[in-house]
Amino acid sequence: MKEIDELEQKIDSAKTKLDIPSKSKELDAISKQMSQPNFWSDSAKAQSLSQKHAQLEKQVKPWQDLSSKLGELKQLDDLGGRSLEDELLGQLKHLEKRYTELEKSLRFSGPYDDHSALITLQAGAGGKDAQDWAQMLERMYLRWAEKSSLKVKLIDESKGEEAGIKSATIELVGDNIYGKLKGEHGVHRLVRLSPFNSAHSRETSFAMVEVLPQIDRPDEVSIDEKDLRIDVFRAGGHGGQSVNTTDSAVRITHIPTGVVVSIQNEKSQIQNRETAMKILRSRLVALQLEQQKEEISQLRGPNKETAWGNQIRNYVMHPYTLVKDSLSGYETSDVESILDGNLDELIDASLSLN
Repeated sequence: MKEIDELEQKIDSAKTKLDIPSKSKELDAISKQMSQPNFWSDSAKAQSLSQKHAQLEKQVKPWQDLSSKLGELKQLDDLGGRSLEDELLGQLKHLEKRYTELEKSLRFSGPYDDHSALITLQAGAGGKDAQDWAQMLERMYLRWAEKSSLKVKLIDESKGEEAGIKSATIELVGDNIYGKLKGEHGVHRLVRLSPFNSAHSRETSFAMVEVLPQIDRPDEVSIDEKDLRIDVFRAGGHGGQSVNTTDSAVRITHIPTGVVVSIQNEKSQIQNRETAMKILRSRLVALQLEQQKEEISQLRGPNKETAWGNQIRNYVMHPYTLVKDSLSGYETSDVESILDGNLDELIDASLSLN
């Protein structure tokens, strides 16, 4: 049946694009390691491999099952006979529907699209208005995560003196979250009547949204310890008894790129160091993706001003209402809905560019 052959070609093409054959081999190799009696002797390594196994299985098994069922259908087709034709067409329709569902994963074919994500928000030009705007964006992504039933952790946050936040880093855990949110990376511009001056004049504020693939496994990016400068200092702000009494905060500088990560939210210096290293790995991977370099030593950190002319999205609340994404062209007048975390249409528009 011609339709079966056509579906088989589509499936094979999708599996090639998603690198399913090599992922299948890696999955088999990890399965063999997990079957060894001493697998859990190194608990940290075992846990990392178990997580990788689960991740690969989610990517590989649906395509393997689809190919297997199509193979069974081809065997029935080879038997021939008019009595089988209606049954074949019914099963084929079901497999085509399943392929259409799985085809969506083609939008996440980038090397780290299947990863969880780290979002860092940084208030830009605009003073109190900008800090308030950064907090509005923080709420927007947290609301989207809540609606999407994602696991969320606020890793770091620096409050503004009078309003909003200066910066924040949020961890969003789930399948393909980096792939979904990487289009959010860039400068976001807000135009509104300011609530922070007596004249309520129209003000323009900016905030930088940095979206990184979360790199939990150290083997995903090689970092030479000699390239790191690690400083410890006393954490600031309010907190438990250890805050402001011990040097628990950690600042790590990757000397070749100039990338700096500071973490102080955890009371333990070890926990802060682990979190900082995770973010550092994520930022170095993001630089590799952005600058298309193979060696980390060749990279240089980004230097993009959080101000007019660099925005990837505009949110206008006065004198009219409009959200316009510069990259995808998506527009809506329902600014409140977007700021309340209803981002799926925006995200779909961004993914359609892939």
